[in-house]
Amino acid sequence: MLNFLGAAIGAGLGLWTARRRGGNRLDMLHYATIFAIIGFLVGAFAMLVVPAPT
Repeated sequence: MLNFLGAAIGAGLGLWTARRRGGNRLDMLHYATIFAIIGFLVGAFAMLVVPAPT
């Protein structure tokens, strides 16, 4: 579940970054996609490292 949360946060961060840098819609889509992939991978890694609550 953390991987999907990381992807959503990454997509939002990518959209915000592209907007701040003055990008058009295609730039915003590209930033959101790349940041979502990175967020997905960070979330997957966090699920492996952080123990599940019991």
